[in-house]
Amino acid sequence: MALPLIWLGGAALGALALAEREHRRKLLLERSLGRSAREPHEATTVLAPSVWQFDGPSVRPVPGAIVCCHVYGLVEHTGVWLGDSIAELHGSGLIRAVSAKRFLHGRTGSRIFVACDHDNQPLATQACADRASEALFQYRDYDLFANNCHRFVWQCLSGEDREVKSFEAFNQLLASFYSRALYWDPVPV
Repeated sequence: MALPLIWLGGAALGALALAEREHRRKLLLERSLGRSAREPHEATTVLAPSVWQFDGPSVRPVPGAIVCCHVYGLVEHTGVWLGDSIAELHGSGLIRAVSAKRFLHGRTGSRIFVACDHDNQPLATQACADRASEALFQYRDYDLFANNCHRFVWQCLSGEDREVKSFEAFNQLLASFYSRALYWDPVPV
């Protein structure tokens, strides 16, 4: 009795994965032809980081670029690329510089993604890298929703200390800050 339900569930998940893959393929084709969104509209994030799909061009981050990885496929963790390390707010509250390998350690994500524009150029500022470097080894009262990694990265980028409760809200702030539609491209490993 349970076997047909399991089979139907598997078929539904497979169909969703194929639909996502086809959607991503179309977005990447439009982007390569120069017909992709340039400014943010209703959807600020045109190409979101994917747990399953690693297609598309790999982009090398530059200092001050915003990077992210998946945590258990449910949420995203963000940081600031410093060149040879990534500044992150750890769950302990410590702001630290870690290697790309360490940034992924203990998280289910196997890839790092960098926020880019429609031309595969990382969205970065030197001021963001400078603020992130200055914040290293400081402590914050970490809270998953009120004082999280997105808030830390936003403060590094904008200089503004404000609550950022979700990755979606963070993407809206990024798109507004840069006046660009966002594309999360994989970082080469």
